[in-house]
Amino acid sequence: MTKEKLFKELKSIKLINFPMLMLAGFINAFGVTVFLSPVNLYDSGISGTSMLLGQLTPEYMTLSIFLLILNVPLFLYGLKKQGLAFTIYSIFAVAIYSLGAWLITDVLPIDVSMASPLAEDDLLLCAIFGGLISGVGSGLTIRFGGAIDGIEVMAVIFSKKLGITVGTFVMIYNIILYIICGFVLNSWILPLYSIITYAAALKTVDFIVEGLDRSKGVMIITSKAEEVSNALMLTFETGTTKIAAKGGYTGKDKTVIYFVVNRFQIAKMRQLVHTIDPHAYMTISEVADVFKSENE
Repeated sequence: MTKEKLFKELKSIKLINFPMLMLAGFINAFGVTVFLSPVNLYDSGISGTSMLLGQLTPEYMTLSIFLLILNVPLFLYGLKKQGLAFTIYSIFAVAIYSLGAWLITDVLPIDVSMASPLAEDDLLLCAIFGGLISGVGSGLTIRFGGAIDGIEVMAVIFSKKLGITVGTFVMIYNIILYIICGFVLNSWILPLYSIITYAAALKTVDFIVEGLDRSKGVMIITSKAEEVSNALMLTFETGTTKIAAKGGYTGKDKTVIYFVVNRFQIAKMRQLVHTIDPHAYMTISEVADVFKSENE
């Protein structure tokens, strides 16, 4: 890495992200140590692997130690691919996660040795709330530029080489992890409940990263583009984008209007467009985030 590139990477690091990454690390630690570890449920990825190794090794080899031993080398390995800022954010978040896990299990007056202090030994409650809370921590970490699990970095690096998606890579890793847990424990109940944890965490990460109420992107193909566009801007008080197009079958010139609404406006938008042009063709898709120019 050249000095110029290093300086550029360092300049891109935002100090304001670190308090949120610290919060994310502690939230993740709370979800794992208060709900999952006490009843031997497993988180996904390197976090779940660390939990399993922590159970199989001597007492001094704790979850906190394995989180650092396994995660930090993976983040450093992915430095070239992911960038310096991402690597620093991620190692910081994992360090806080490790610190939080140590504080909860060994320092604070909280007994997490036999059962969850909040859900006791109810596996379903522990699986759901452990997944939800750790998902919030993971989602916040991603939202503020890092990752709290090194398996995500490996997924980015190796998924394309293997011809699979990042999500598929992570899923395959977790399936293998849970199968190993089943053989080690000689029981499939806890690994199966851990799948519930993984599902709850996955959906929560989506909500945190992409938003609870996603907008809808609408593409309208109409022969009355001016009238439809003006009506949409007047009714919803927001802009539209008109894209020139040509019909594949007719060869006629068409206009595609791109427009973003929330889910409560879809019915009104559909009725408005079809009132002007009954033959208008519309497709609606989810939009994870909408970023507006500061000049607008």
